Amino acid sequence: MESGRIWVPPGGSADPGRAEEPAAPREPTEQELADELREQLKQVKISDLLVQTLTTVSSLGYQRLARESRDLEQARLAIDALDALVPVLEGAVADEVVRDFRRVVANMQFAYADAVSEESAS
Repeated sequence: MESGRIWVPPGGSADPGRAEEPAAPREPTEQELADELREQLKQVKISDLLVQTLTTVSSLGYQRLARESRDLEQARLAIDALDALVPVLEGAVADEVVRDFRRVVANMQFAYADAVSEESAS
């Protein structure tokens, strides 16, 4: 062995601080992704999905009632959908959640009536 040189094992490093970089994680296969999605879906409760859906519908409905993006047909559809689905949540979620959604429906109905009056006056 030559003087001043450090012996390096094949495929390795004599410097413990200079360890080989870990291999990049492999991409999951389509089957693994599908299996993971199935497992995640098993955890989702329908009541949670309905609450999220009603929240989205109410947001979109209010947006369709605003002057700058008014679409009364879509607003009416949102109100009718909320009115139909809120009773389905009774007993499946906290009473406060149902109460809050009932208030949303009532407020949207008032806002809709105001929007229709404004449209008629124009």
